[in-house]
Formats: sequence, structure tokens, C-alpha cells
Amino acid sequence: MAAIGYHFGSRENLLFQALFSILDEWGDVAGRALVPADAPDLDPAEAYERMWDGLLAQARAHPKMWLVSIDLFLRAQRQPDLLPQLTEGMRQGRSGMAATLESVPEAEVPERSVRTLGMVQLALMSGVIMQALSDPDNPVTGADVVAGLRALAKITG
Repeated sequence: MAAIGYHFGSRENLLFQALFSILDEWGDVAGRALVPADAPDLDPAEAYERMWDGLLAQARAHPKMWLVSIDLFLRAQRQPDLLPQLTEGMRQGRSGMAATLESVPEAEVPERSVRTLGMVQLALMSGVIMQALSDPDNPVTGADVVAGLRALAKITG
């Protein structure tokens, strides 16, 4: 207990560190799944739709991973010492998403892309997957996401 207290502050903080590590590993697996290695000739829209199908399949297969991330967000609002770790995880997620979508190494992603493309993709993932897990009898597809984005693009010009 003394070692846990010294290194992590509390047993709860140790648990949160373990959860952050698991989410980080899961994010690496999800990131690798976004790249259609078996179909390099897909056009960008087809690859994006396929990426969504993969993300949605992962969410359905491992719903607790998504639920843990929501729980961590809620806890960080009540426990300010968790907020910096959550904030850094979100920054890394935005950067990783932008790198994947722009097909460049993460170190080469412009900050503007992280703040725009990465942010929007991460927001879409959170919202779409939350909806998909809330209504499993009406499965969302990558085609649905792409069609919705096209409709939004038409509205915004």
C-alpha cells in the first residue's frame, strides 16, 4: 500500500493508470485497423467508409472499452487530478486520427490538422459509436456515416 501511495497517490489512481494504458493499447490496435492494408487501391471515400465499418465492428466486439473511456471522462470531471491525463490522451487521439486520415506519420501532421480534422473525427467516433452501442438492433454502417457527412458538406458548402 505504501508503494502504491508513493507512486500513484491512491489505489484508485493506480487503477486509472492501468485503464489509461489499456485504452492506449486499444487505440494503437484501432489505429492499425483504420488502414486498409488489404485494399490499397480503394479511393479515399471507400477507404473511409471501410474504416468506419471496422471501427463499428470493434466497438460492437469490445463495447466495454468505449464505456471505460466514457467513465474516465465522467470521473475526470469530478477528480481534477485525472484531467491532465485525459486531456493528453485526447490530444494524442486527435493527432493519431489526423495522421491516419492524411496518411502521414504522426510527427508530420500539422497542428491545424490535429485541431480540425483530428478533432472532428474523434468527435464523430465518440458520438457515432455511442449511438451504435445504444441501439444495437439498428446497426450503423460506414455507408451511413459517409452519407451523413456528404449531407453535412452539402449544407456547409
